[in-house]
Amino acid sequence: MRKALLFALILFGVDWIFAVSHSLQYVYSGTSGIRNLPEFMIVGLVDGEPFVYYDSNIRRMTPRQDWMAKSEGPDYWDRNTNKSRIHEQVYKANIETAKRCFNQTGGIHTVQMVLGCEWDDETGATGALEQFGYDGSDFIALDFKTMTYVAPVMQAVPTKQKWDSGNARKDRYKSYFTQQCIESLKKYVSYGKSTLERTVRPEVSLLQKDPSSPVTCHTTGFFPKRIMVTWRKDGVDKHSDVEVGETLPNGDGTFQITSKLTVKTEDWKMNSYSCVVQHKSLQDDIAVLLEEKNIRTNQGGLPWGIIVGCVAAALALVAVVVGVVLWRRNRTGYGKAGTSDTDSENSSQLQPTA
Repeated sequence: MRKALLFALILFGVDWIFAVSHSLQYVYSGTSGIRNLPEFMIVGLVDGEPFVYYDSNIRRMTPRQDWMAKSEGPDYWDRNTNKSRIHEQVYKANIETAKRCFNQTGGIHTVQMVLGCEWDDETGATGALEQFGYDGSDFIALDFKTMTYVAPVMQAVPTKQKWDSGNARKDRYKSYFTQQCIESLKKYVSYGKSTLERTVRPEVSLLQKDPSSPVTCHTTGFFPKRIMVTWRKDGVDKHSDVEVGETLPNGDGTFQITSKLTVKTEDWKMNSYSCVVQHKSLQDDIAVLLEEKNIRTNQGGLPWGIIVGCVAAALALVAVVVGVVLWRRNRTGYGKAGTSDTDSENSSQLQPTA
């Protein structure tokens, strides 16, 4: 379960490869060997916000946003429930197939697919992503520029050869990404416009457990998710001795992030250090100067419980995404497509071949 929780945090911390106005993403995950976790899950996200969910325990596609529940009728949920149940059976078989490919028997294993598209409503630019993973590592991904597959492991080569030679599959996917996905993305954005396009200003605090500890710039309560937090020394961006954490959900629809600076007290007292936050909700950057009066410490009744509480709230969302692995190493990213939703109809494509 500990590993599963880590997977959930990884999911929440993943951003799209480049900045866009809107994105639609479906994550399919089949698991084995993880107790108290559904063997199959689908999470749909619009602009990084979960909006639909299915797992092998509830066995029904359900809304995760009020605007989605109000906008779609019974036919939508029945149709996507039926598709999800089919994918559930496929993924259970895929786990066993993948284990044979890698000569594995027991243990914890995961098969994942992330499928999605993005659309810039200002420029009209679009992109798409289809990528598969096994046990948290890349398995195979589609290069949309060449419409061929990239196989980073030898076990995926037979699958690559099969899919590269299948013109019918390529045509179907090209049509999907250039039409259906973008159309569905636009529809969902129109449903949730008041939520997805809102902005909430971040709150920024400097925290330190004790004088010998790193100084943490804690930024919380912001929306949308994309944010830039940097440290500056004498007005110049500082990259060394800086550790930026993942962007995590707070549980109330907003996000938080921390950036730690390791610096000696005498150094920051002799120089000008500041934490600078850039966000869509701000007309001007927030810059908090690193000086004693701006630092909260344990001795001063530092509310570290706030951070712990935020993480706990994030984990409360595990019911939505726990167990989903989004691998971050060697990601192919988005390839520019023409202009496309999945309605959960593509997860059956991961078929590792011995």
